[in-house]
Amino acid sequence: MDKLLSVVIPAFNEEESVENAAGTVAGVLRDAGIPYELVFVDDGSKDGTWEAILRAHERDTRVRGVSFSRNFGKDRAIFAGLSRARGDCVAVMDCDLQHPPEKLPEMYALWQQGFEMVEGVKRDRGEESGFHKLCANAFYAVISKLAKLDMKRSSDFKLMDRKAVDTLLSLSEEEVFFRGLTAFVGFRRAEVEFDVAERMAGVSKWSFKSLARYAVSSVTAFSAAPMQLATVSGVLFALIAVVTGVLFAIVGGEAGGWLVFLAVMGLLALACVLLCLGIIGYYLGRTFRQSLHRPRFIISRECGD
Repeated sequence: MDKLLSVVIPAFNEEESVENAAGTVAGVLRDAGIPYELVFVDDGSKDGTWEAILRAHERDTRVRGVSFSRNFGKDRAIFAGLSRARGDCVAVMDCDLQHPPEKLPEMYALWQQGFEMVEGVKRDRGEESGFHKLCANAFYAVISKLAKLDMKRSSDFKLMDRKAVDTLLSLSEEEVFFRGLTAFVGFRRAEVEFDVAERMAGVSKWSFKSLARYAVSSVTAFSAAPMQLATVSGVLFALIAVVTGVLFAIVGGEAGGWLVFLAVMGLLALACVLLCLGIIGYYLGRTFRQSLHRPRFIISRECGD
């Protein structure tokens, strides 16, 4: 007998997408003969996303839902879905169906063959701008190098064995980076390539500012390398000071020119010190928030057994 597949679908202001996503994903899994449940997570939406989840549940009782008390972010919404999923394996996908549901049976078949982490890999990034693609590729190259984990082909679209899900849920980070943590836990892996589809409805909720904040949070979650900037900059400015002193002693020159040069170097050094203090302060802030042991999310409503 085939085992249960849970599909976790985070949703933030996706009123126009929820019911279509529920119907499309359920239809694909029914046609493939795969027992399923769909777990929608309303990430503190301001529109009618929760009401759309309730309507989808009325049409299909295998659709379940949870709603946050406020917006906590996509990665925490994914972990909330994982904590509620009851399947022997669990898939994660986007509500806008840019992750193609027709790939789920292929991923499920690979799981049945013994793979514990089936990774959806983007073959084509769709209609993203060239600048966005460049930034995304640079980000994953940098974080893979710093974290010593291969995340260059990672995405949120994946299917995981129950063992992998339970391992993820046992991790204690307050600020979670789903793609990084799934790379960290390992397990036997397979890949399924997909093309990013066009959105069926709605618009992307990611702005450049939110993507930049996400990138900083993700890098600092897996590497302390930015903190080493203080050491590198200290050595650099020490060398500059030595070289400047030697040149001043040998070459001499007009005092006014040297004073301007030294003033500029002093301002650069001060800026570097403030930058390093900001980086260290960011890490201290993460440590402080972790020490409070606050929950990753707060659920205000649920539907489904």
